[in-house]
Amino acid sequence: MRKPLDGILVLAFEQAVAAPYCTCRLADAGARVIKVERPEGDFARGYDKVVNGESAYFVWLNRGKQSVVLDIKNPNDSALLHRILGRADVFVQNLAPGAAERSGYGSGSLRQKYPRLITVDISGYGEDGPYRDLRAYDLMVQAESGLASITGTHHAPGRVGVSACDIGTGMYAHAKVLEALIRRATTGEGSAITVSLFGAMADWMGVPLLHQDHGRDWPRIGLGHPLIAPYGAYPVQDGGLLMISVQNDREWQRLARDVLRRPDLAEREALKRNMDRVGHRAEIDAAITAVFAALTRSELVERIKAADIAFANVNTVKDLAVHPQLKRTTVGTPAGEVSIVAPAASFRGEPVELGPVPALGEHTALVRREFAG
Repeated sequence: MRKPLDGILVLAFEQAVAAPYCTCRLADAGARVIKVERPEGDFARGYDKVVNGESAYFVWLNRGKQSVVLDIKNPNDSALLHRILGRADVFVQNLAPGAAERSGYGSGSLRQKYPRLITVDISGYGEDGPYRDLRAYDLMVQAESGLASITGTHHAPGRVGVSACDIGTGMYAHAKVLEALIRRATTGEGSAITVSLFGAMADWMGVPLLHQDHGRDWPRIGLGHPLIAPYGAYPVQDGGLLMISVQNDREWQRLARDVLRRPDLAEREALKRNMDRVGHRAEIDAAITAVFAALTRSELVERIKAADIAFANVNTVKDLAVHPQLKRTTVGTPAGEVSIVAPAASFRGEPVELGPVPALGEHTALVRREFAG
C-alpha cells in the first residue's frame, strides 16, 4: 500500500530533537529522508546508550531515515548535496544560527536555484530580533518563554519533564511542510518556512499571556488548574493520588451530591458557578481531601464512575510501561528490534509500518552512487 508521501525526497541537515521530529513524521508517511551527519554523528546519538547501546532520543526520532556522512564544506560533498537538492522536495535544517547561510545553504539562495524546493529553517529565536543569533536549547526556551514560571509548585518554577519546546517546534514544522506540499501541487512553487522554538512555545503560552495582558496573573499551582475548580489530585486512603476534573456546573453538582455525598455544597449559591468555585478553591479542596482520604481508590473510582466524573491516576513512567491503553510497535535499530510507542495518529484499518533506525553513515555509499555526477 502506497503511503501519502511516497515519492517525496527530503534532505535534512539536522541534529537533536526539533528537526528530527519533523522529518521522522515525514518518513513515517513514506517520504525518503536523507539525513546528513558529521563523522561523529548527530550529537543526539551520544545522549545515552540505554537502548541496547543506542540513544533513546535517536531511536525515537530517526526511524525510517537514511544516514549519510558528508562534510557540507567540502567542495565534492557540496556538489553531491546540490545534486540531491536538484531532485529534492524538502530541505530541513536546524544548524547553529547562521551556519546554513555561511555554508551556502541559505533558504534564499536555495529557493532561487530550486524554485520547487520547500525549505525549512528551524532556529531558537527566529530570523530577526535581538535574540536571533543566540543558541537555544529546549530547557533554555522553557525558561525564556515563561513556561517554567507556570510549571511546578508555588515553591519554585519547574521544567516540563519532556522536550516540550523541541517537540512543539517539530510539530509546527511538520504541519507547515504538509501545507507547503499542498500549495505546491496547485502553484508549482516551493516555499520558505521558518519556525523557532521560542515562537512555538510563545504560541503554547497564549492563554497565560492573554491573562497577563489583561491584568491577571497565571499562578503556578502544581497539579491544579488556575481557571477550573475542582481540578487536581488528592490523596486516597490506600496510598497515592487520584485526580479529578469538573469542567462544568452540572458535573460539580454530581460530584458534590454523589461522590462527596455533600448536598450542602451542591446547594451553596457561592459554589454553583466555576468562576466562584475558583475563589473558594481552598474550601473545596479541603472538602474533597476529607472524603478521599477516608476511602480506598476502588471505592472512590466506583463512585466517580457512577457520577460520570473525569478522573485519572497520577502514574509513573513505570506505570505507563504497562498501561492497558498504551499501544506499542517495533522498530529496527543497529542493535536489533526495539519496542516503542506507536504513532499517536494513524489511518483506521491500516497497519503501522515504520522504517529502521540507521547506523551512522549506513547509506553514504548508496547515496554517493545514486547521485554521482
